[in-house]
This record gives sequence, C-alpha cells and structure tokens, in this order.
Amino acid sequence: MTRLDTTTERGVASPQPGDRPAGTGTAFGTFGELLQGALPERDGDFLVTLPVARWSMATFRPLPGATDVTVHPAGKAKSLRLARMILEESPRPTGGLLTLHSQIPEGKGLASSSADLVATARAVGRAVATPMPPARIERLLARIEPTDGVLYPAIVAFHHRTVRLRHTLGSLPAMGVVGIDEGGSVDTVAFNRLPKPFSLADRHRYAHLLSRLTSAVRRHDLAEVGRVATRSALMNQALHPKRSLQPLREICREIGGLGVAVGHSGTTLGILLDATDPAYPHRAAAAARACADLGHAATVHRTLSFPAARRSRPSGQGRPNEMATGPSLPLGPSTFLSGPEARRLRTPFTTLPQTADHPRETIAPGGHTSTLGEQPPFAATDMTSRQHR
Repeated sequence: MTRLDTTTERGVASPQPGDRPAGTGTAFGTFGELLQGALPERDGDFLVTLPVARWSMATFRPLPGATDVTVHPAGKAKSLRLARMILEESPRPTGGLLTLHSQIPEGKGLASSSADLVATARAVGRAVATPMPPARIERLLARIEPTDGVLYPAIVAFHHRTVRLRHTLGSLPAMGVVGIDEGGSVDTVAFNRLPKPFSLADRHRYAHLLSRLTSAVRRHDLAEVGRVATRSALMNQALHPKRSLQPLREICREIGGLGVAVGHSGTTLGILLDATDPAYPHRAAAAARACADLGHAATVHRTLSFPAARRSRPSGQGRPNEMATGPSLPLGPSTFLSGPEARRLRTPFTTLPQTADHPRETIAPGGHTSTLGEQPPFAATDMTSRQHR
C-alpha cells in the first residue's frame, strides 16, 4: 500500500513515480443569502444565493496502491466522506490525498462547507475522469448535509434542505458588501434541524418576496434587490436574531446603501452597495468607518457576475431547469477591509482620502466575472490577500 507520508509542509502531496494526474476543483462562497425562508408547499424551505469572490479549492491526488483517502486539513470530515462516496462509485476505485484550501471562514453563514464539498466533488471527479454534473453533485450532497446552491454559476433559488435547484434568477451588476461578524459560529446542520415557526401567511410573504426578487434580478434593479434582502433579514430576526441589524440599517440609510443582507443561519451581516456607482469607494469607506465605531472590524466583499447565466423557470413549471455555461473567464479584483487595514488582491486601486482615525484605505473598482463558478487555483499562502495569476 502506498504510504501517505509524501506531503510537503503545506499538506500537498509531492509527485511520485507512477502517480496519476491530480484533479483540482474550486467553488465560490456566498455572503449569506439575499432571501431565505419557506414557501407554501411541501419541502418549501429555500434560499437565494449571493455569490461573492471568496473561494474554496480542492486537489485530489490518486496514489498508486492506496485504498483509502486521507484529507488535509484533517478536520474536513465532510469532504473526506464525499470523496469516498465518489470513489466507491468510480469504475476504477482508488485512494489518495485530498487537500483543501479555503478563503471562506467557517460557521459564519458564508457557505464554507458547501464550497468545500462542491470543490471536492469537482476535484475528485476530474482526477478519476468521472463526470460531475450538477444533478449528480446534488444527489451526493443530499446524503451529507443541507447545502447552498454554490454549484450553479448564477444567482439561484435553491431548496437547501432537500438539495435541489428551484430556478435560476440570473446575474446582477457588481455589488460590494461591507460586512461584519457578530462572533461565534453556527452549526448549519443543527440549525436546519430546528423547527421553523413560519405561518401560512409567512410562507405566502416569502413567495411574494421571491417573485419580487426574481423580477428585480431580471431587471438588474439593485435597489429592489436591497429592499428584498432587508425584508428577509428582518423576518429572520424571529428565528436567528442579529443584534447589529438595526444599527447597520441606520448606517445603510446614512451612506446611501441598497440594503442589508445577512447570513440567515450564520453570524454575518452586511451593507449592500452598488459597485458601479462612482461614489462607491467613498460609501464603502464610510460604511467601514461606521462599523468600526460600533466596535466591529469590517470586511468588504465583492459579488460575482455570471454573463452566461440564463434564467430558468421554477421546478415543475414548464421546461426543466437549464443553466448555460461557457469557458471560464478571468476573474477581476477584490478588496477586503479589516478596520483601517486594506487587504487587497492584485489589481489597480482607487485610493480614498486618509483620515486621522483611519489610515489610507483602498477599494478596488469593477467586479468579478465568472461563467462556471470556478477560478484558477489561488495562492495558498495568504488566500485573503492574493490571487494566483
């Protein structure tokens, strides 16, 4: 049996004679959800994704003679289980080393676990030449945990508890999200087991909000997107309250933001901003300073756009769901602010005026573009501040 002690200090296996090529997969995270609740139907729990430019990357290296999988870091038990499930179904079973790197904090409502799993499925599938279409990934993930819709390159309505696509809303112009973390972590699996106290009237309200959001995405109406996201955040207070929601709403109004989005099952919440607005850098910096005044370090996330995404009808209505994909496009810049400190990816920046309390901050113009929901492998050494060429 091949020994699994050929790893480097970063946990990536060194190539050995006779090794099969490694497979790599990536998946984006989300900043909470634009909308999450339950519809007036059986298994009606759903969410609408808010894809952002933070990534999980998985690499699977088959090793000759290995009969099981080792995962690094060792705590990625769900990804390990998924890799084993895929390999059990493979016509050429093998073992090997699965390595994950992620930019996405865990337990915060940013789809970290979902991104790890989707990246793992893609990596293992490529390594053993097993196709991994979305339907197959959904079937596998349904056996592990409730899952966000990060396997689809678009803003989607997704039934996370039953792990199935409802419909594709499409794509939006670039937005910035000035986010804060209230601290702690949430076990998503345990959270989704809790009974949801939604009345029939609540469920109809969620159906109306989903209809409004679907129309807003189609029209690229960011103001309406912000209104729906804020309403969803307020309705979620009965289930998983955020003590900073009202202060963030006030900051949003003061700086001219679009609305507030939250991790409905997590600890994060943030102010949505139109990144195409010429005043965006100044609004983002003002929001970050106001969050600091509340005692929170702010992080600026950038949303993803998907030019190839096609809208689809809800499940069970007319034609089956469809998703357009094309060749991967290069990803654009992103900036993450933590209080006064700017952490930035490789890009030209717009520099904001320096203040006495907040040294010079930078905000990257433009947004991210992707068609497959994947990006080239990123540098593992500092994944919050670097992007691999």
